[in-house]
Amino acid sequence: MTTTLDRQAAYSGTKEVAPALRFDAARLEAYLAARVPRFSGPLRVQQFRGGQSNPTYLLETPARRYVLRRKPPGKLLPSAHAVDREYRAIAALYPQGFPVAEPILYCDDPDVVGTAFYVMGYAEGRVFWEPHMPQSNPAERAKVYDAMNATLARLHSFKPTEIGLGDFGKGENYVARQIERWSKQYRASETEKIDEMEQLIAWLPAHVPPPGPVAIVHGDYRLDNMVLDATEPKVLAVLDWELSTLGDPLADFTYHLMQWEMPSLTGPGSASLVGLDLAALGIPARDAYVDTYVARTGLDPRPHLPAYLAYNFFRIAAILQGIAGRVRDGTATSEHAPAKAQMVRPLAETAWRFAREGGRSAHSAGGGQWTLQYDRRPLPIPPPRGPHRASAMGSPVSGGGRSQWLHLGAKPWRSRSAAAARAGSRISR
Repeated sequence: MTTTLDRQAAYSGTKEVAPALRFDAARLEAYLAARVPRFSGPLRVQQFRGGQSNPTYLLETPARRYVLRRKPPGKLLPSAHAVDREYRAIAALYPQGFPVAEPILYCDDPDVVGTAFYVMGYAEGRVFWEPHMPQSNPAERAKVYDAMNATLARLHSFKPTEIGLGDFGKGENYVARQIERWSKQYRASETEKIDEMEQLIAWLPAHVPPPGPVAIVHGDYRLDNMVLDATEPKVLAVLDWELSTLGDPLADFTYHLMQWEMPSLTGPGSASLVGLDLAALGIPARDAYVDTYVARTGLDPRPHLPAYLAYNFFRIAAILQGIAGRVRDGTATSEHAPAKAQMVRPLAETAWRFAREGGRSAHSAGGGQWTLQYDRRPLPIPPPRGPHRASAMGSPVSGGGRSQWLHLGAKPWRSRSAAAARAGSRISR
């Protein structure tokens, strides 16, 4: 289906707090005044139009602005809305100079605002809700996409144990565990039978890509989950760490690639680059964007790209089915939530299309499982586009030399056979 939704207008800015999500602002003000240095009222509370899963609020005082994220009230799916994990992720990454908002405070006392919440600093900048960035220009778009790529590559370069996240998740067998988890979540919130979801629940466990190095994964990395500098193509803060954990960096990166393949839908995170003249817009083609990530990290998703994309489209379909389930149960927090149910089927159809493509590619390559091995030779990391170096925030800045910050905990992958490499090239067309 086609849509004329203006996402930038629909999801930007703030509004009055929805009645079902209101809380006692005076109680929150007293709580923060007693615990946050230099905090003083009066406190004004508004609700962001975005923040679909966990209600998100702008807190304004005469001296400073803050952002509050909380669990929604009511019946929730198991392990969902993990604001404690969000806070832990940004609290670990902020001291590393990685672009996240400043962590201020976490509270699990439901007596303050009704559910667990955390407070972070407000990042002053721009949020683009459309991946083609209609308010921008080709030169800036190219730099923003390169900065996004560099920032995700930097996230995947951290050794979790060195920044206090060694126990942030199981790490191993991430994709298999995610398939099991989201299959269960889908069943718990199912509202109608979708044949493609049934097929995917059966197909995916038998087509899991080989495990790779364990990294910190964001889980929902996309353009509208970050704040960009007001005037420069620089990432100021990556937002929405609810799904972050330890896992497969290639699963995380290929989730990010979905905007190049997204069917035409309404809603945040569902905008698509399909059918656009990317060269004229200054946006890299998907394959070129993959090449840049591979050059930065030495990690290559191309031999298993259809399986990764099938998994990721299945995963987002299951996540949105969870929102549709909350509409059914009367616990949805967004006015846009009812539209989520209509998005599940086309996402499932897209996932199943990639599953069929993966099956054909595996057959044409001789069938069987792909075999990957670690390359023990050092991999030089060239600058992705012209003379750049990486800034402390993980975005490219002008200057000579090579990228200096990337030190992967695992060695890069390579295909064992030339046939595998050729098949990978065919898959990534």
